[in-house]
Amino acid sequence: MYLRASNADLSPRGAGVKVRDAMTQEVLTLTPGRSLRDAAKFLSEHNVGSAVIFDPEQPGPGIVSERDIVRSLGKGEDPDQETVGDHLTANAAFADADWDLEKAADAMARGGFRHLVVVSNGEVQGIISMRDIMAVWRPSARA
Repeated sequence: MYLRASNADLSPRGAGVKVRDAMTQEVLTLTPGRSLRDAAKFLSEHNVGSAVIFDPEQPGPGIVSERDIVRSLGKGEDPDQETVGDHLTANAAFADADWDLEKAADAMARGGFRHLVVVSNGEVQGIISMRDIMAVWRPSARA
């Protein structure tokens, strides 16, 4: 089961631009049994802040982010012994591909997320990050 953010009032900021227009369609994935060191290397090699985790034992996709890895390291845990499955956010919050960008940004702000899995008709279509949204709202800030 996916967690769906509640409806929010929309303002003109980003009006007309849908999540599907700003999301990254290539969904990078890891398996839950990978070590946190492997996850950190994977995120670094792909220059991304998160990866989607498909675990057949869970009802929906999870997500692991660089924050999850940093939290584990901050506790003194061994990244070679800790697995992605032990540190992911299960049942990741998601955005509908047809949402306006502001609705996705509001969901991120309310939940304290920087990434949302994008779903359409019950299928994962992509991922959207706060950076993706900012690239639309502030094109001059693109790296």
